[in-house]
Formats: sequence, C-alpha cells, structure tokens
Amino acid sequence: MLGVNMKNPIYILNEGVIFRKGNTVYYQNKDVKKALPINGISEIFCYSRTTIRSGAAYYLMQFCIPVHFFNKYGYYVGSLYPRDYLVAGKIVVLQAKHYLNFDKRMEIAKEIVKGIRHNILKTLNYYQRRGKEISTEDIENIRIESARNIPELLSLEGKIWNLYYNSFNEILRKFGFEKRTKMPPKDEINALISFGNSLLYSICLTEIYNTYLNPSISFLHEPSERRYSLALDISEIFKPLFVGRTIFNLINKRKMDESCFEKIQEGVFLNNKGKKIFLKEFDEKLKTSIKHPSLKRKVTYRRLIRLECYKLIKHILGDKKYVSFKLWW
Repeated sequence: MLGVNMKNPIYILNEGVIFRKGNTVYYQNKDVKKALPINGISEIFCYSRTTIRSGAAYYLMQFCIPVHFFNKYGYYVGSLYPRDYLVAGKIVVLQAKHYLNFDKRMEIAKEIVKGIRHNILKTLNYYQRRGKEISTEDIENIRIESARNIPELLSLEGKIWNLYYNSFNEILRKFGFEKRTKMPPKDEINALISFGNSLLYSICLTEIYNTYLNPSISFLHEPSERRYSLALDISEIFKPLFVGRTIFNLINKRKMDESCFEKIQEGVFLNNKGKKIFLKEFDEKLKTSIKHPSLKRKVTYRRLIRLECYKLIKHILGDKKYVSFKLWW
C-alpha cells in the first residue's frame, strides 16, 4: 500500500526495491513499478524486506526523508536517518542539563505522566458516557506528585497503563483480552497494540527529527544505546489518541476479524491484510484536523506531536513552562 498525497507517509508492505532513475525515485516489486513523489513524502515505512539502492538512499537523505524499518511482525528495528539538518548546540546542551539535573528532569517526567493519565481518563470517560461499565477511580487516585524518583514514577505510569488495559474487554465488542503481553503478543488485541505502538514511536521520531531536539536524550525513560528514548517519552502521551482509538474503531465497527491475523509459534501477529486495514485507519487519524485552542486555527492530529516537541524546546530554553498535551475534545 503506497500513500502518495502531499507530505504523507508511504507504507511498503511487499518485498521490493527502491531505486533512483534520473531525478525520480521508484518503488518496484514483482507486480508494480511506481514513482514516489519525492517532494510529497514525510517518511517511508518498510514492513517487508526492502532494498534501497545507494542512489535512492542518497536522494532521500538529500530531501531529509527518514526510512523506518520493521520486521515481519511489525516491530521497529531501525531507521535510515538523514544527517541532522536542524542543529542547535545550545538546545542540545540545555536538553542534556535538564536530564542531568534531578529536579528539572522530574518536573518534565511528571508532566509527561500527567498527560498520559489525562488522555487515558478522557478516553475512558468517553465510553462511560456511552454506557460502558468502566471505573476510573483507581486511575484518578494515583498521585503522580508523590513519586520521589524516576523508578517510582515509572511504576505509577505502569499502573495507569495496566488499569487502562483492564477496561478493554468492556470497550471492545470482539476478541478476548486478558492482559498486556509483548514479545510476542499472545492475542489479537495485543498484536494491534504492539503494531500501533511501534508505528507511533517511529512517527514521533520523524517529528523530533524536524526540530532541534536530540532524540536520544529523554526524561521519563532512561536513554539507551539501542533506542531513541525521547520518542518513547512523547509517544506515551499520544498512545490513547492514536493507538487506542484506532483499535477501538477498527474492532467495534467490525473492520477487522480473525482473517487479519496469523499465529506464529506462540504469538499472534497482523498479516498483510490486517496491516493494510490498520495503516489506513491510522493514517486517516493522522490527517484528522481539530481547532487548536491557543493557536486558534485547525491543525492535524499529527501536527500535535510536532507542537509537543516545540513546547519542550520552549521549556528547555526557559521561555514557557512545559504542559503536556491533554485531550480537550
């Protein structure tokens, strides 16, 4: 499935080759050869074995287009990342100082968890109003400010997510869901969560790339040699909006069934049919517009992620205190 509209992501599900001929980049497999609109691509997602020839790679990097790679199960494995073109040493230094200073790091980390809790509660309240028997009291009673360090804060965040996932059986009309399982996901809903989380993580990475922030310096999660931990921080805030709501819409509107999944050894994963359906729904959500209360104009849901990065930059520079994204609709 290839998306070719203005500044949109491109999703590649079938094994093929990306190559350059003249000033045009093409994707080709055994069934199709298609020109890719280089000026209209935000990033490329490869969900199958994809060969990128050197000429095409050079051209994509010239146009600052990241390419994200996933294995056949939908797990993120890495990115072909252009050289940083937005570089500001002052911001990187201040970002590192905020990580190294305990109080400054805790302030940002707590605000991230507050955003997660708010967005989860907003989602659950939506279904409460529609007659679902969901209790939010335990989530509301979690005192984020009581956390004395990052491990305690991460523990509270984990409790919030567990309580959120415990409500899934009440919200969903199809498929059983006992608990969150990873590596591998044990059922269809876990397969959807894992697939959606990996996709959102890579989108957040692209948005960070388009700012002056360094994606490896985080605040809630510990920086790691094998991941861009700031993308984890930011993606957590947006999971209820992008991943949760996508899953609820797909299942409750009966857009997916058992034929969208396959069992591999001890795990359950999306097959190509399921991936196409999920990516289409997710992409439509990225393009959805909402009037922003402070900007006084419409922005896409995806733009909200970039705005979150800008808010972090303003906080780091001391211009404006960081307040995490919180659903208002």
